[in-house]
Amino acid sequence: MKQLWLTAKLDIVESLRARWFQIYTLVFGGIVALLFLFGLTESRVLGFIGLSRLLVTYIQLTMAILPIFVLITTVRSVAGDREAGVFEYLLSLPVGLGAWFWGKIVGRYIVVFAPVFLAMLGSVIWAMIANIEVPWDMFGYYTALLAVMAMCFLGIGMLISAIARTTDMAQGAAFMVWLVLLLFLDLILLGVMIQGKVAPEFAVTLALANPLQVFRTAALALFDPQLIVLGPSAYVILDLFGTAGYKVFALAYPAALGVISATAGYVIFRRGDLP
Repeated sequence: MKQLWLTAKLDIVESLRARWFQIYTLVFGGIVALLFLFGLTESRVLGFIGLSRLLVTYIQLTMAILPIFVLITTVRSVAGDREAGVFEYLLSLPVGLGAWFWGKIVGRYIVVFAPVFLAMLGSVIWAMIANIEVPWDMFGYYTALLAVMAMCFLGIGMLISAIARTTDMAQGAAFMVWLVLLLFLDLILLGVMIQGKVAPEFAVTLALANPLQVFRTAALALFDPQLIVLGPSAYVILDLFGTAGYKVFALAYPAALGVISATAGYVIFRRGDLP
């Protein structure tokens, strides 16, 4: 455990010095600043005013930016160290492969989640100073949603990094994964499959295998419990899960997907790099 935390600390220190982390932090901090600047806390959309409106917009923007940032930066972890010849030094030190791999995950998770959460927390603190009502239930659920989103794509990124033999291959695969998930947003898959006369229940289930679709639908469900914007697909989702059940599913499924992906990545990494 000590080796794990030391590895995590080392990864955090290295990330704090990296230029990508500075850009990453600036992006999310800048988003909140711009949302305040544009006066979203004073607007009304679908009955949502004040900080609720800002959080709704922030979570939608984060879902587009966070996955690609996490994937591209994470896949460089194992693949980059392999190319740099770090493993040769690693095998000569009293650091276990498990402690190194999971320590990298813990350190990277803290680095990718902290700026996103702190930006949202900063908006809450500013709202309290400005006497704007804070929707604590929405803030709590969105925090959990961002936490599992980071966990999900971090696990996928570590799996890709363990499989790819070079950094270029890892980055290319990460971009392709993100692009495929993005192409099947907004239930595009449903339109294609329903035209082929596939059962709606099967089509919706397949679409919800996409973690990006799960995140987006969960964010919509918080201010549109009936999921009216999804059209007929909403009936299948609500019949299958119910509103409360879907909110739980939106947290449990991506978290499980991230853990399973990271575990698979560790198994591949251990088998591939041990003598």
